[in-house]
Amino acid sequence: MRAKKVIAFKQPVHVTRPLLPDLKDVVRKFEQIWDSQWLTNNGPQHNLFEKKIKEVLKVPNLSLFNNGTLALIVACQSLRLSGEVITTPFTFPATPHVLSWNNIRPVFCDIDPITMNIDAEKIESMITPQTTGILGVHVFGTPCNVLKIQKVADRYGLRVIYDAAHAFEAEINGRGIGTFGDISMFSFHATKLFHTAEGGALAFKDRHLKARIDLLKNFGIKNEEEVVMPGINGKMNEIQAAIGLVVLDYVEEERNKREFLLEAYKKCLDDVEGLSFLPNDIPGVKKSFQYFVVRIHENIFGASRDFVYQEFKKYNVFTRKYFYPLCSDYTCYKHLPSSNPSNLPVAKKISNSVICLPFYGGLSVSDVERICDILKSFRGRKN
Repeated sequence: MRAKKVIAFKQPVHVTRPLLPDLKDVVRKFEQIWDSQWLTNNGPQHNLFEKKIKEVLKVPNLSLFNNGTLALIVACQSLRLSGEVITTPFTFPATPHVLSWNNIRPVFCDIDPITMNIDAEKIESMITPQTTGILGVHVFGTPCNVLKIQKVADRYGLRVIYDAAHAFEAEINGRGIGTFGDISMFSFHATKLFHTAEGGALAFKDRHLKARIDLLKNFGIKNEEEVVMPGINGKMNEIQAAIGLVVLDYVEEERNKREFLLEAYKKCLDDVEGLSFLPNDIPGVKKSFQYFVVRIHENIFGASRDFVYQEFKKYNVFTRKYFYPLCSDYTCYKHLPSSNPSNLPVAKKISNSVICLPFYGGLSVSDVERICDILKSFRGRKN
């Protein structure tokens, strides 16, 4: 049988594309802001959005931020973390950076080969007298083993923070993912399923944390004459909040489209030897459709991930090697004892074999089928 001819896309196809609502809807919101003459500092758009997004995420308490990284920095400050915090090397650099900005040493723990999240079975062996917390990441929207992590944390009196940047509307047995641990950070960056162009939020159980978090993100200002703690400017402005309110009306449709595209990808690639995927049928788990992730097993597929990544560009398809390199390989972290590759064999292997394919509602099934045909054409080719 002759190989199927594959044709390059005329226009670039990127790994993601921002969800853009009808501009008229955005303009109407902006007109409300102009009429109010209130651009930032907890205006009506901010307060309405904070109320609505709390309901959507099914969390008891929430505070909005101008981006997710500052939100995570404040999360560490609010819980007064110090010393060492155990985290994953398989994540975006912001995760360990927020620890460093708080003068906390990241301790990298290996990851689970199936979910690609921090391996909950290995956390306990990383704990030292200096450990004050665990910073897990719900990688690609798949929840961590939150129950096991909490058991370990409770046993040693540790705080638990989750980086839920990829996990918008994810749930476990009907519970919002932001209800697990002490604090969860959600990112509302333009690359996410739901966005406010730039933005983020902290969700937390303890209602008493709300006052401290809101002070920390507003320079520590209590009133016109009192500043009670060193704070930063982490406030979400009215324009960001307005975009969020509009995008909320579109996100369910986008999520449904992505779920449909995921099934199309799986249908096209399920029978291809040398490829594997994240589990999508974990009992009780509702995932967030943030990325479509493929692991390329070079010895079976006959081509490396790096070869596939480069060859896709010739067809005008731009994938991403999330997450490569590991955070533990960065210049600023590779000196740490926990960054030794012998400590992170699974993370190293996955980082060298994973690739994210284009995944957003603007793609058609025929686009997905074409991307899959291109990928299949790489099988068995020289690197």
